[in-house]
Amino acid sequence: MPSIADFESMLKQGRDNALLRFSLGNEYLKQGDAAKAVEHLKCAVEHDPKYSAAWKLLGRALTDTEAWSEALAAYRQGIAVAEARGDKQAAKEMEVFAKRIEARANQ
Repeated sequence: MPSIADFESMLKQGRDNALLRFSLGNEYLKQGDAAKAVEHLKCAVEHDPKYSAAWKLLGRALTDTEAWSEALAAYRQGIAVAEARGDKQAAKEMEVFAKRIEARANQ
Protein backbone atom coordinates (compact mmCIF):
# COMPACT_ATOMS: atom_id res chain seq x y z
CA MET A 1 0.00 0.00 0.00
CA PRO A 2 1.43 3.39 -0.96
CA SER A 3 2.52 5.73 1.82
CA ILE A 4 2.28 9.49 2.13
CA ALA A 5 5.88 9.67 0.91
CA ASP A 6 4.97 7.64 -2.19
CA PHE A 7 1.99 9.88 -2.93
CA GLU A 8 4.04 13.04 -2.33
CA SER A 9 6.67 11.69 -4.69
CA MET A 10 4.05 11.16 -7.40
CA LEU A 11 2.85 14.71 -6.86
CA LYS A 12 6.37 16.08 -7.22
CA GLN A 13 6.70 14.14 -10.48
CA GLY A 14 3.77 16.14 -11.84
CA ARG A 15 1.15 13.41 -11.58
CA ASP A 16 -1.36 15.76 -9.94
CA ASN A 17 -4.97 14.61 -10.23
CA ALA A 18 -8.14 14.25 -8.16
CA LEU A 19 -7.48 10.65 -7.12
CA LEU A 20 -3.92 11.38 -5.99
CA ARG A 21 -5.07 14.39 -3.98
CA PHE A 22 -7.94 12.36 -2.48
CA SER A 23 -5.49 9.61 -1.52
CA LEU A 24 -3.11 12.12 0.08
CA GLY A 25 -5.97 13.76 1.96
CA ASN A 26 -7.19 10.40 3.19
CA GLU A 27 -3.74 9.35 4.39
CA TYR A 28 -3.10 12.66 6.16
CA LEU A 29 -6.48 12.35 7.86
CA LYS A 30 -5.59 8.83 9.01
CA GLN A 31 -2.35 10.25 10.45
CA GLY A 32 -4.29 12.91 12.36
CA ASP A 33 -3.17 15.87 10.23
CA ALA A 34 -6.56 17.27 9.27
CA ALA A 35 -5.15 20.63 8.16
CA LYS A 36 -2.85 18.96 5.61
CA ALA A 37 -5.75 16.72 4.55
CA VAL A 38 -7.92 19.79 3.89
CA GLU A 39 -5.24 21.23 1.63
CA HIS A 40 -5.15 18.14 -0.57
CA LEU A 41 -8.88 17.50 -0.53
CA LYS A 42 -9.59 21.05 -1.68
CA CYS A 43 -7.29 20.35 -4.61
CA ALA A 44 -9.12 17.07 -5.28
CA VAL A 45 -12.48 18.81 -5.65
CA GLU A 46 -10.89 21.55 -7.76
CA HIS A 47 -9.61 18.85 -10.13
CA ASP A 48 -12.97 17.06 -10.16
CA PRO A 49 -15.91 19.04 -8.73
CA LYS A 50 -18.14 15.96 -9.22
CA TYR A 51 -16.05 13.72 -6.91
CA SER A 52 -18.60 13.11 -4.15
CA ALA A 53 -16.25 11.00 -2.02
CA ALA A 54 -13.75 13.87 -2.00
CA TRP A 55 -16.44 16.32 -0.88
CA LYS A 56 -17.43 13.95 1.92
CA LEU A 57 -13.84 13.54 3.12
CA LEU A 58 -13.24 17.29 2.81
CA GLY A 59 -16.25 17.89 5.05
CA ARG A 60 -14.84 15.46 7.60
CA ALA A 61 -11.38 17.04 7.52
CA LEU A 62 -12.86 20.52 7.90
CA THR A 63 -14.97 19.25 10.81
CA ASP A 64 -11.82 17.86 12.42
CA THR A 65 -10.21 21.31 12.13
CA GLU A 66 -13.40 22.83 13.59
CA ALA A 67 -13.98 24.92 10.46
CA TRP A 68 -17.71 24.45 10.94
CA SER A 69 -19.11 26.75 8.26
CA GLU A 70 -16.64 25.49 5.66
CA ALA A 71 -17.42 21.89 6.61
CA LEU A 72 -21.13 22.54 6.26
CA ALA A 73 -20.58 24.15 2.85
CA ALA A 74 -18.47 21.18 1.72
CA TYR A 75 -21.14 18.73 2.84
CA ARG A 76 -23.88 20.72 1.08
CA GLN A 77 -21.86 20.80 -2.13
CA GLY A 78 -21.14 17.09 -1.74
CA ILE A 79 -24.82 16.34 -1.24
CA ALA A 80 -25.70 18.21 -4.45
CA VAL A 81 -22.98 16.36 -6.37
CA ALA A 82 -23.96 12.96 -4.97
CA GLU A 83 -27.65 13.51 -5.72
CA ALA A 84 -26.86 14.61 -9.27
CA ARG A 85 -24.82 11.44 -9.78
CA GLY A 86 -27.43 9.18 -8.19
CA ASP A 87 -25.15 8.31 -5.26
CA LYS A 88 -27.92 8.19 -2.70
CA GLN A 89 -25.88 6.56 0.08
CA ALA A 90 -23.17 9.25 0.00
CA ALA A 91 -25.84 11.97 -0.04
CA LYS A 92 -27.57 10.42 3.00
CA GLU A 93 -24.31 10.15 4.93
CA MET A 94 -23.40 13.77 4.22
CA GLU A 95 -26.92 14.86 5.22
CA VAL A 96 -26.38 13.27 8.64
CA PHE A 97 -23.01 15.01 9.07
CA ALA A 98 -24.43 18.36 7.90
CA LYS A 99 -27.34 18.08 10.35
CA ARG A 100 -24.91 17.42 13.21
CA ILE A 101 -23.04 20.62 12.37
CA GLU A 102 -26.28 22.58 12.10
CA ALA A 103 -27.46 21.20 15.45
CA ARG A 104 -24.14 22.13 17.00
CA ALA A 105 -24.50 25.70 15.69
CA ASN A 106 -28.00 25.97 17.21
CA GLN A 107 -26.92 25.01 20.72
